[in-house]
Amino acid sequence: MPFSLRGLAVCLLLAFSALPVAAQDSGPGDVITRQFEAFRQGDMEAAFSHASPTLKRIFGSSQTFASMVRQGYPMVLNPDQMRLLDLREEGARLVQRVEVIDRKGVVHLLDYDMVETEMGWKINGVRFVQAPPVAA
Repeated sequence: MPFSLRGLAVCLLLAFSALPVAAQDSGPGDVITRQFEAFRQGDMEAAFSHASPTLKRIFGSSQTFASMVRQGYPMVLNPDQMRLLDLREEGARLVQRVEVIDRKGVVHLLDYDMVETEMGWKINGVRFVQAPPVAA
């Protein structure tokens, strides 16, 4: 009987020690990457699932969300390349900078505002970053 209790304790310890690792695997960058994958597959419902509750209320449906993305952020739909850059704190929020190179080779820098919800990290907005001037 003592052996099985020790075995149970070890199993519980291993299970609980894995929880922080799982949380790290679902960080802001992972959420953004999954949204890009959904865009590439044309799955607007899945892409919309990564939006924060605030954005879901604003857009109301994945169709409205998809229309906004097509009009305002077409470079994220099927980019040639996407790269996560720095993750930083701005006040009480986290901002993930993302570099997107579209199919024409144009570089776009975007800041993704991220919020942590009961359902994990969600995208709460995206804004364009002005590229720094090129030195002559």
